[in-house]
Amino acid sequence: MSNACAALVQSGDPDRFAAVMAAPPAVRTGLFVLYAANLEVARAPYLTDEPMIAEMRLQWWRDVVANAASGAARAHEVAAPLHALIAEGRLAADLLDRLIAARRWDCWRAAHADEAALDAYLLATGGGLMQLAVQVAGGDAGPAADAGWATGLAGYLRAVPALEARGRVPLIDGRPQAVAALARRGLACWARARGALGPGYLAGWQTGAILGLAARDPAAVSEGRLDVSEFRRRGSLLWQSWRGRV
Repeated sequence: MSNACAALVQSGDPDRFAAVMAAPPAVRTGLFVLYAANLEVARAPYLTDEPMIAEMRLQWWRDVVANAASGAARAHEVAAPLHALIAEGRLAADLLDRLIAARRWDCWRAAHADEAALDAYLLATGGGLMQLAVQVAGGDAGPAADAGWATGLAGYLRAVPALEARGRVPLIDGRPQAVAALARRGLACWARARGALGPGYLAGWQTGAILGLAARDPAAVSEGRLDVSEFRRRGSLLWQSWRGRV
């Protein structure tokens, strides 16, 4: 089943796949399981146009997490190994549940209520995912919430055109100056995590470059131009992997 998780991440989340492959072999299986589960959860709201059905899909995953303690692993290529990680104490079920619950926003078309609501969404999704990755890799998850919030923001800004195409309202304020200010907040958050150790942080390898571009050229967000060059992408991942820190 871990092979199935790796294949799922490779096809659906190639940036995180590259980050896992740059991590030590001993932690790759756990990271693949976590990122495969995250991918399944992130996709769930977009598999249907019916918000209530989307919420039911998310509830299924919340039930998977809640039932992990019973040892009754579901016959699912991702849910079963996810159960094992929770049972082994390598994943905090409460963090995982908050991550899934936060994805309820993706089921509906309403905008985030305010900046605090967007912050909470990014903290539960991006921040929670990085905390979980650091746990799986056996590292110190202390700075992971800040690092994950920034990484979550970078991914969120890259997704703005796709979210808008689906009828979502991703930005509280879409004016260029507001977008640039949001990106600068992300850069400051990322800077607070500088020096954090361990392979659980490798998924943030493009964060600084993406947020830096958004801060300098906020129009790149709505125009879908936040992709980093292949040379810079690979170079930054190799550098972060070699240093062992963000």
